Amino acid sequence: MEKEKSVLIRFLGDTPYMRVIDFLIDNIGYDYSKTEISRGAGVGWSTLYTLWDRLEEFKLVTPTRKYGKTQLYKINDKSSVVKKLLSMELDLIEQSAPHVARSKTAA
Repeated sequence: MEKEKSVLIRFLGDTPYMRVIDFLIDNIGYDYSKTEISRGAGVGWSTLYTLWDRLEEFKLVTPTRKYGKTQLYKINDKSSVVKKLLSMELDLIEQSAPHVARSKTAA
């Protein structure tokens, strides 16, 4: 069974970049290795590698701690861009809530 797409993905598009951001936003407060982020977001490791510089350039991710030789990262919840994405996601959820409720009662 395929996981239902988040409102953020439905609104901004289902791209590997957005899947990574969506995964990190959905798991705000938790830190992950790049391999875990790749798996959780459903993107290949090589794809994540090509996106990673942009995530760091715009300060969307922040390193948290090391686990052995592995660096862990999380969404940078202090970033103004991330705060706006979170706010947009909440607005989209509020706007889609009545529509979702109506479609479930019609089924």
